[in-house]
Amino acid sequence: MSTRIALMGAGGKLGCRITDNIKDLAHYQVDYIEITEVGQARLTEKGVHVSPESEALAHADVVILALPDKLIGKLSQSIVPQMKAGAMVVGLDPAAAHAEVIPLREDLSYFVTHPCHPPVFHDETTPEARSDWFGGVYAKHHIVCALHQGSEADYQLGESIARDIFAPVMDAYRITVEQMAILEPALSETFTATLITAMKEAMDEAIKMGVPAEAAEAFLMGYIRVPLAIVFGYADFPFSDGAQLAIQEGYEKIFRPDWKARIFDREALKHSVQQITH
Repeated sequence: MSTRIALMGAGGKLGCRITDNIKDLAHYQVDYIEITEVGQARLTEKGVHVSPESEALAHADVVILALPDKLIGKLSQSIVPQMKAGAMVVGLDPAAAHAEVIPLREDLSYFVTHPCHPPVFHDETTPEARSDWFGGVYAKHHIVCALHQGSEADYQLGESIARDIFAPVMDAYRITVEQMAILEPALSETFTATLITAMKEAMDEAIKMGVPAEAAEAFLMGYIRVPLAIVFGYADFPFSDGAQLAIQEGYEKIFRPDWKARIFDREALKHSVQQITH
């Protein structure tokens, strides 16, 4: 028996990636919901047709919210009431669930999933896979999954769908919605993306001081990979004594003593997801 899915925002960037992954799977009957002309044109190019929203929501076993974070709260106010009892809401980011902007019904289950994206250290060999930065097309990646509300059977259904919409998937890690919010935005965006942005700014400073741009980028790209391998245990050798001294000095110059508390404070995290969803 097939599972009937209503894919909200099917013609968006993420919606199109999901559409490509599930449109030919026999165990799903998919209704594609898209209100923009640009999105509808993308779906037409893929050979699928847009369904009436009210009819799709009324019959869906699962509703996937492939929608912008800032719109999920508003749009879910009309989506959730139209769903049949026993159906599942699938969110693709923890922000809306953690910010509590999606209305909860006792007779629905709620599942949240997000891709980890292809790892830095991988075994991909084809050019297509090596340049599939987000994963879910050619490159393998891991995913995280959380049951926000529902039964163990609901979790199993949610993970199965998550593996299909983000395929090819290696491991699926079961965590909570709050833990997913710790991973994104706190760890991956607030912290890591900020550090990487600062790396680019530091490279630009080196270029301003006279280092040729090509040499600076080649050097930095190599030196990003080596410390990652050392710190995360992929390499079987340590930093040199000189590097360890430089790290200690840099740490004291760059980081505030309370940076961990400022990034991972639960109230700060709640504020961050509320900003994202509004």
